[in-house]
Amino acid sequence: METRWIPLSTPNFRGNEKKYVNEAVDTEWVSTAGAFISRFEEQMASRLSVPQACACQSGTAGLHLCLRHFGVTAGDLVLVPTLTFIATVNAVLYQSAEPVFFDCDDHMCIDAEQVAAYLEHECRPENGRTVEIASGKTVKAMIPVHVFGDHCDMDRLMDLAEQYHLAVIEDATESLGGVFSRGRYKGLSTGTAGHAGVLSFNGNKIITTGGGGMVVSSDAAAVEHIRYLSQQAKDDAVYFVHEEWGYNYRMTNLQAALGLAQLEELDGFLEIKRRNYALYQEKLAGCGYGALLPFGSGEGSNHWFYSFALREADGAKRDRLLRYLNNRQIQARPIWKLNHTQTPFRKYRAMDCKNAEEFYGRVINIPCGTNLTGAQLDRVCEALLEFAPDS
Repeated sequence: METRWIPLSTPNFRGNEKKYVNEAVDTEWVSTAGAFISRFEEQMASRLSVPQACACQSGTAGLHLCLRHFGVTAGDLVLVPTLTFIATVNAVLYQSAEPVFFDCDDHMCIDAEQVAAYLEHECRPENGRTVEIASGKTVKAMIPVHVFGDHCDMDRLMDLAEQYHLAVIEDATESLGGVFSRGRYKGLSTGTAGHAGVLSFNGNKIITTGGGGMVVSSDAAAVEHIRYLSQQAKDDAVYFVHEEWGYNYRMTNLQAALGLAQLEELDGFLEIKRRNYALYQEKLAGCGYGALLPFGSGEGSNHWFYSFALREADGAKRDRLLRYLNNRQIQARPIWKLNHTQTPFRKYRAMDCKNAEEFYGRVINIPCGTNLTGAQLDRVCEALLEFAPDS
């Protein structure tokens, strides 16, 4: 029996990656300037149908740059989901702002109706801004996250943002290649509905630069300012004049060379993701104790990560399943520990997060990379079907 390790998700380098990286090395443009950076930005902007894009060091850096651009400052409130990778919330703290945590909907994305109830009943409009009644603090922004490639209810969230004067920074770090399948944004790419969107190219993402991210927006002036901030806010490159303070957040030319080659392969990666998900669904249809969660956004999702869910929340059973798969040389992981329960964030406001708590006790992520072979997929399914949940 095959016993080699099956990883959760690994990079897929079958295109022009070596060619472009070698070109960057040969021309000696390897740092935070070079032709591949602008080409990668231009190609991504074209792919997403936005006027400009700004490549940066990480998705986290992109979120931080957006918060800075939209004027989020010390003591401001930023609405965030509790069910997301901690980087989303860390970026809020970088600006000395405060997160307010919200539950998730049935597809693990931020609960738009809970956000609406909070804004309607616990906040008031005041001179073109929104103030939380209990604290008197300004509610400045929200960061909806397209968790695992599924889509937030951006129609509802953008209506709320307009009504309550909020900046919306769309965390699309997991959803590159996804397209909204309904509503007024139908046909548009995720990351382009909010006032700005942030992408990630970490090693496990659908395309990778090894590490890196990108900010996109339909507002070209916003992207220009974000690019300026990412380059140490340099006004004069010869005499080192700086009218603002900025950050060393620029992507390197080597990373962009890798990213450009990966972007050329994106359509093929999307096809593999969706095909493998369908195969998993078919092969696991008879599993009695759990099932693969559907993507509420349907084929519009990029199907980045696959979520296998127990029928009922049971942390002990979930952990037994994780150990069982690991012993079978199959990598799997639980979803993130909910952020409102994390030690650095316990002092901040959290809504009732019962849906997120249930998902935390039910869901694991199973191998989903574009390198996953048919034989490996079969091994994962066999293991899941053979697991005895009550043993």
